[in-house]
Amino acid sequence: MHVYDNPVISGFHPDPSVCRVGDDYYLVCSSFEYFPGLPLFHSKDLVHWEQLGNVLDRPGQLPLPLPGSKASGGLYAPTIRHHDGLFWVINTNVDGGGNFVVSAERPEGPWSDPVWIDLTGIDPDLAWEEDGTCWCAFSGSEGGVNLARIDPVKGEVLEGPFAIWSGSGLKYPEAPHLYRIGDWWYLLIAEGGTERGHSVSMARSRSPRGPWEGAPANPLLSHSGTDRSIQNTGHADLVQAPDGSWWMVLLGVRPRGFTPDVHVLGRETFLTPVEWDEDGWPVVAPVPDSHTAPGGAWHPVADPSAREDFHGASLAPHWISPFVRTEGSWSLTERPGWLVLSATGPTLDRPGYTFVGRRQQHHDCRVTAVIDPGTGRGGLGVRLDEAHHYELEAGDGEVGVVARIGPLRQTVARRPVPAGPLHLTVTIRTSRLVPASPELTDGGTTGPDTIAFWLDDPDAPDAEPLAELDGRYLSTEVACGFTGRVIGMYAIEGAVAFDWFEYAPVPSV
Repeated sequence: MHVYDNPVISGFHPDPSVCRVGDDYYLVCSSFEYFPGLPLFHSKDLVHWEQLGNVLDRPGQLPLPLPGSKASGGLYAPTIRHHDGLFWVINTNVDGGGNFVVSAERPEGPWSDPVWIDLTGIDPDLAWEEDGTCWCAFSGSEGGVNLARIDPVKGEVLEGPFAIWSGSGLKYPEAPHLYRIGDWWYLLIAEGGTERGHSVSMARSRSPRGPWEGAPANPLLSHSGTDRSIQNTGHADLVQAPDGSWWMVLLGVRPRGFTPDVHVLGRETFLTPVEWDEDGWPVVAPVPDSHTAPGGAWHPVADPSAREDFHGASLAPHWISPFVRTEGSWSLTERPGWLVLSATGPTLDRPGYTFVGRRQQHHDCRVTAVIDPGTGRGGLGVRLDEAHHYELEAGDGEVGVVARIGPLRQTVARRPVPAGPLHLTVTIRTSRLVPASPELTDGGTTGPDTIAFWLDDPDAPDAEPLAELDGRYLSTEVACGFTGRVIGMYAIEGAVAFDWFEYAPVPSV
């Protein structure tokens, strides 16, 4: 018997959608303003997931950078399905174009260019009848779930759209998924908003056209008002394992700190078991911190490399950039064995800069990079959006710590350094927190974590950080939005080279 821990995919991997093909599971998540878009994962057991790539990995697939692009815009809520020998992903680009479908013979790609569909709404889904009829359920612009019959190859709307269900009465009925199970069509949705009231509800009908009957126990799942460590549970998808058991993947958050609690990693992917009652309705267990894993073989996979030495021909799929990764802004060949970033903008305070990072996936972690700023300027950044980020920045013979919090921007520490490569480290810890302000050294309200910035080795005797900052200001509850922290390398002046980058979880002490 194996026990798995939640989340099964940690850090800023929201809105999971899953399908099974034989003994293999495939899952996609929202990516919002980040490129490449829509990370795609593979698993043999629903617990251990390995990122195969990104569905949208070519600038030509979408008009990027998008006019008016903004943090928490871009790509919302994909659905992945397998039908008639092809993988299909349907998605919404809220910053331009609307709803579209892409397809591929293999999940690794290549994925097609988008086929655009003239439907106004978000969170689209795909489901097929036995005769090949394709239905698209989506959250309509007027509220509630709408349904249209479409041709996903041509992008044509053949019937509808028409309203089918407005949920159980909670706000924002969205994220529909339509399934044919036995003699029933089931419609799974999210309700209550994606904050603490998030929940999962269901209706069923003998026909996709309705009429639809809500489950007597709606919402089937919600952690609202509980003291569970996992909150905001919703936006779910169902999948049946080869042994006949049913499972639900869904998003949730792990808030920390003083009331009202904040989450910093973003909405993550969780797994919970599903049973069916005698009346044919699903019974969903509260999302556990740990649980007995699905039956069958255990298939651990290698974690993404904690250290990247930049010797490959391309960047690994977990590396992401806000809005766009401009050709010529990065190179693995200009200085072999180094990642060279060339500035495309002078500041991280507005879109248009050069940044290559990865999601923060652990509450306690450490990031170290070796940087040669040369005559340029850049360093390590912890980003939530353009108005909420911290940097450990090198250039002009000094290293400094910069904090941008809403309308305020301040350099909080500086130190002169010699020319040449430097070791820069950012540590994030959930214990021994800095006080809310220097005047409150004996306590005060605490944030979720402390972000510390170091020159050279934090473990060296008598090592002192350049600065320690409260992590609450890089949380969703402060900054607003749908994403989580991304930690990475950036250049805002000239060309900056990175010899290696290492991300590692550390024990909380």
